[in-house]
Amino acid sequence: MVHEVRGVVARSKNAPVSIETVLVPDPGPGEALVKVQACGVCHTDLHYREGGINDDFPFLLGHEAAGVVEAVGAGVTEVAPGDYVVLNWRAVCGQCRACRKGKPWYCFATHNAKQKMTLADGTPLSPALGIGAFIEKTLVAAGQCTKVDPAAPPEVAGLLGCGVMAGLGAVLNTGAVTRGDTVAVIGCGGVGNAAIAGARLAGATTIIGVDLDDRKLAWAQQLGATHTVNGGQADVVEAIRELTGGFGADVVVDAVGRPETYRQAFYARDLAGTVVLVGVPTPEMQLELPLLDVFGRGGALKSSWYGDCLPSRDFPTLLALYLQGRLDLAAFVSEKIGLDDVEEAFAKMGRGEVLRSVVML
Repeated sequence: MVHEVRGVVARSKNAPVSIETVLVPDPGPGEALVKVQACGVCHTDLHYREGGINDDFPFLLGHEAAGVVEAVGAGVTEVAPGDYVVLNWRAVCGQCRACRKGKPWYCFATHNAKQKMTLADGTPLSPALGIGAFIEKTLVAAGQCTKVDPAAPPEVAGLLGCGVMAGLGAVLNTGAVTRGDTVAVIGCGGVGNAAIAGARLAGATTIIGVDLDDRKLAWAQQLGATHTVNGGQADVVEAIRELTGGFGADVVVDAVGRPETYRQAFYARDLAGTVVLVGVPTPEMQLELPLLDVFGRGGALKSSWYGDCLPSRDFPTLLALYLQGRLDLAAFVSEKIGLDDVEEAFAKMGRGEVLRSVVML
């Protein structure tokens, strides 16, 4: 059986998205059909539309999603029809060298659905991050479905599918922030503010948000920043040092991913401190640092892939903390919109007006 549904498609580079009829097949072996209830509008979707990821147009956009499993294919044991799930884009294989070492969050052989969703004329679609969730129903690998508590509303639960998890994980997993640490986060969009929320959750005592936009700095304070720095009005490195007793922060998160912000993070950390890069650079960017400074300052320079998360471990735990009132995930939902509003949501994102627009289906 083929399911005929509506989805948001980017047909060509930089062209406005369109609502298209999409044909979604029944799940084959190892696959699941998910009825999408909510999907966040992430900057990665805009990167796809702009051709910044690759040129495999047309793209079926959307990937920060929660919904209900409608059907599963042969051999699927992880989930069953009726399960409430958050979708993830790193379904671990369990067999690669990372998985065999007991580090499945680094899985080097993550996988997606084998079958293609298509336009009505048969043109195959490239689903964003192997998911494609700005759609009424989507086809994914069963391992991309993480069963969670249905008490968490879909507009909140789905945010763990990408950006919010990346920020939380950059602090909790990659940076290993703990009680009493000092933390600085450069870039206070969705990912950076999630890192700030994670630092508060971990018990950091000084949490510094850095951005050029006072509106984003206000969000940072709402989510747990004890101090903020407008990088257009102050020397970022000196400001962070001043706020940390002259030493620099124990952990500095670069949630922007540019050479200049990385250098700020590198020099704003304490001796033997940690830099975590979670912002995604573009291919042409180059970084230059004195090698003696790399040696002399010690510590660790880390990159955080998807917050080094293991969805089966982290999604249920973080939603439990949300339901206990200890993690304000709802603060990231700036507005709820429909499928027809995605293009305008991209514009609002570009203007810095929202943390997350969430498509409700």
